[in-house]
Amino acid sequence: MSEVDENPLTALQDDVLDELGDDRIGAIAELLGTDEPGARQMVCTTVSALSGEAETVATPHEAPLTGVATLGGFATGGLMAGVLAEEARPVAKAVAARTGLRHTAVSEVVEMVVPAVMAVLTKRAAKP
Repeated sequence: MSEVDENPLTALQDDVLDELGDDRIGAIAELLGTDEPGARQMVCTTVSALSGEAETVATPHEAPLTGVATLGGFATGGLMAGVLAEEARPVAKAVAARTGLRHTAVSEVVEMVVPAVMAVLTKRAAKP
């Protein structure tokens, strides 16, 4: 499949998984009491919820990644980080409800995923 044909959400999920790396994926698996594939699925669910692309995960506010243009683009990374941090709690609540996992564990996972999402978006913005 060419990059043009690739689903942007899937590409974002893959990039975030790469950014987290095996060590942090392992830590997420341990935190959730699951295996590596389960941890990867949790990361993908979280990225999906943050991006607002998941039909199965409802968030109470407009998803933060869909509003990048309204925030002045990637030049306002600090603002975007603040928006993502603000959305972490409702996203964790929605993901916990969807998955049936403990809210505290999901919150910790979301706190690990948000910086990885920001790193991926920053790297993408820096590409010519």
